[in-house]
This record gives sequence, structure tokens and C-alpha cells, in this order.
Amino acid sequence: MASTWQKTQEFYNWVLESGDPRTDPWPLVYSPLPVTLILASYLLVVALGPFFMRQQRPLELRGLLVAYNLAMMALSCYMFYEFLVTSVLGNYSYLCQPVDYSRSELGMRMAKVCWWFFFSKVIELLDTVFFILRKKQEQVTFLHVYHHGTMLFNWWSGVKYVPGGQAFFIGMLNSFVHIFMYGYYALASLGPRMHRYLWWKRYLTIMQLCQFVAIAAHSSYNLFTECPFPDGFNTAVFLYILSLMALFLHFYYRTYIRGKQKKLT
Repeated sequence: MASTWQKTQEFYNWVLESGDPRTDPWPLVYSPLPVTLILASYLLVVALGPFFMRQQRPLELRGLLVAYNLAMMALSCYMFYEFLVTSVLGNYSYLCQPVDYSRSELGMRMAKVCWWFFFSKVIELLDTVFFILRKKQEQVTFLHVYHHGTMLFNWWSGVKYVPGGQAFFIGMLNSFVHIFMYGYYALASLGPRMHRYLWWKRYLTIMQLCQFVAIAAHSSYNLFTECPFPDGFNTAVFLYILSLMALFLHFYYRTYIRGKQKKLT
């Protein structure tokens, strides 16, 4: 028992001390405990929130939602710009790009936008909270909770150990997609009068699926070539993206194919 406890302590100390010393002092990075508590709190809200809202009227939150979605859209624009410009100035490769662990201007700039991308995943947990407060429980699907919860830990480990390198492509592509996603949400939050302008929801899902295909190809390429970026991270990204592709394809089929067939019958 003592040996198991000792090994656990040693592993935990390795997790703490083997990260990038540049990002360790930044909020929520050094230890996995804060992000674990955030995730546990999130899952608690998902589990208990509908129970507490059962006897309450749904909240409209229209003004708050418009401001939130526009702010997230602006943050996505900023992150996309930083990922793109920093990678261009750093002459990043789309085939093999190791992490720049130096304290150079471009190295720190890339690490900082990776941190902002991670932190955006913390903020995005509010998406679920707003659904629950508005009693839109049908939106809080397994796909929704799985995606939000896992992205939190995935990008904590990214910022902790590999803030940059190959990971820049994921952040840049996802930020680009989120510009349109939060733009859609901002329009939707204005009320029913905007629904006729939201015909492109299906194409937003297609854009997300194309993003996953691009990320899967990008991460898997280096598993068959020599590249000084950890294979473990590329493997984890590839397997994770496959899970998202399966879940989003199921959502697409259920919503846009089977749903359309039901309307015609």
C-alpha cells in the first residue's frame, strides 16, 4: 500500500515538474487540481442543474447571451489571428512543427495564444449553464457535455507540455470555426425573428466535420514520419478526433437526414 501511494506521489510530482517552465506560472496551468475541480463542478451542474430548475421558469437571458456570444466571437477572431500571424512569422510547417520552447518573442507569443485557447475552453462551459438556466435540456446531449469536458483537459495538457508546435493548427482551425459558430449563436439569441436568417446551421455542422478531418490528417501524418513532436500527443489527438467525428456524424444523420425524412412522411 505504501509503495502504491509512493508511486502515485512520484507520478503526481512528475506531472507537476515536467511541464513547460514558461507556462507553469500562468493561471490554471501548473497543477491539474484547479482544472479537475472546474470539470467536477461542471459535471455537478449538468447533473443537478435541471433538478433545481424543474420548478423554476426558464430564464431568457437575451441581453447576456448576445453579449456573451459576441465576446466569444471576438475572442475567436483574436486567437485565429494570433495563431495565423505567429505561425506565418515563425515560418511554421503544416507537416512537421516542433514546439519552440525558447523565450523568444515568437515562441512566447505562440505559447500565450495557446493559453488563451485553453482558457476559452473554460469560458465555453458557460454554454451548458445557459442551456440549463433557459431549460433547453434537449441541447445538453452526451456530445455536448463530452466535447466541452474533454476539451478542457486536452488543452490543459497542451499548454502544460506542448504550447505550440503541431498544436497551433488545431487551435487556429478551431478558432476559425468558432467565429462562425458564435456568430450563429449571437443571431439565434436575438429571438424568433432571426430564425429565417439561420438556414446555414447545417453548413456549420459540415464545417465542423471538415475541421475534424483536417485535424485527423494533420495529426496522423507525423505518426508515420520522423518529427520532433511527441507521438503520444499526436496519437491522443487522432483518437480523440475520431471520437468527435463519430459523434458529430451521428448528430448530422439524426438532425439533417433522419429528421428530414420524418418531416416528409
